Amino acid sequence: MTVMTDLSLDVARVRRDFPILERKIHGKPLIYLDNAATSQTPSQVIETLDHYYRHYNANIHRGLHTLADEATAVFEQTRDKARDFINAADRREIIFTSGTTEAINLVANSWGRANLKPGDEILISQLEHHSNIVPWQLLAGQLELVIRVIPVDEQGALDMAAYRELFNERTRLVAVNHISNAFGTINPVREMAAIAHEQGALILVDGAQAAPHEPVDVQHIDADFYAFSGHKVYGPTGVGVLYGKAELLDAMPPWQGGGEMIRTVSFDAGTTYADIPHKFEAGTPPIAEVIALGRALDWVNDIGIAMIGSWEQQLLTHATQKMTAIEGMRILGTAPRKAGVISFVVEGAHAQDIGLLIDQLGVAVRTGNHCAQPLLQRFGVEATCRASFAAYNTVEEIDLFVEALERVIGMVR
Repeated sequence: MTVMTDLSLDVARVRRDFPILERKIHGKPLIYLDNAATSQTPSQVIETLDHYYRHYNANIHRGLHTLADEATAVFEQTRDKARDFINAADRREIIFTSGTTEAINLVANSWGRANLKPGDEILISQLEHHSNIVPWQLLAGQLELVIRVIPVDEQGALDMAAYRELFNERTRLVAVNHISNAFGTINPVREMAAIAHEQGALILVDGAQAAPHEPVDVQHIDADFYAFSGHKVYGPTGVGVLYGKAELLDAMPPWQGGGEMIRTVSFDAGTTYADIPHKFEAGTPPIAEVIALGRALDWVNDIGIAMIGSWEQQLLTHATQKMTAIEGMRILGTAPRKAGVISFVVEGAHAQDIGLLIDQLGVAVRTGNHCAQPLLQRFGVEATCRASFAAYNTVEEIDLFVEALERVIGMVR
């Protein structure tokens, strides 16, 4: 277990927990800067997955034998860990999903269908990932809802004055990310929640990019719903968390039907449903992944999420200074408050060419629209390169990345 007790992040110790960082790509040491898409997984989490399958692989909640009891106990411990990680008031407010995307779809199809009617309005920002746009567009098309867009300024920060002006008596929900996956902009979600509640609306926060980088307190934010994904917070893929205020979840109908989410089933008397959170966890969940997510949250807590965020800010500052000096460089997203994400284009060079060639030098970055097409359209581009940082990245890696970038730019111009 990696435990930090001093005031600085011992990155060398952190890196020892990640076996994949020992890989070489095309003969070069791997420099992994695609963390906004998926962070790498520490050995402790990998070992937790292996241990589950080797020692107590069984379905949960519905068995009386020893393996089922053991699996259920550890599975439910993760619910407590997730509650503490985001400071939810009640463990019943933690629902396991396949990730942020499913969490948002759950809210849209359960709360949305039960509470919205033709003419009601949803506010969505230009910064959103497609997973916080498309579910609401689908719902809007089916229920005749209106979607209104919160604009961003030239720095990629939300226009808060415009946000206030978008509210009217038909506004029912604000759907906004905590941190932009494309630009790294940190949104003032607590202020946004207060404004929404003043206007009688709810707020859903996509926290996929925030949970790995800064402390999250859903009670302080006063979020009605908050979602994050395991694979961005050093955990496995295929698992995530939806937080919802208990009174909202209690009143919402089930989204999916099956085992576990029921109390009784009868052809004659119909079906009654389990209490939250199980009402929203139909079927066999990703048991191993949930348990491993709990270990990932332990790993983050052992290091300290504030310490991770502080280190990533140092990397962001260093990388921004180095990259700004490159001729023809344009960094998109320069908001005063942003996380360790740099989205950029280079004059005379296509993003895809840069991504492919820089991989030959061992550097992994993301290219494309980052599932944020409306945002990139706002800035007049179709694709960018994106470098994003995590606890295990180093200043030396940033320097090597910039050297590789300069070399590749010289080749494609």
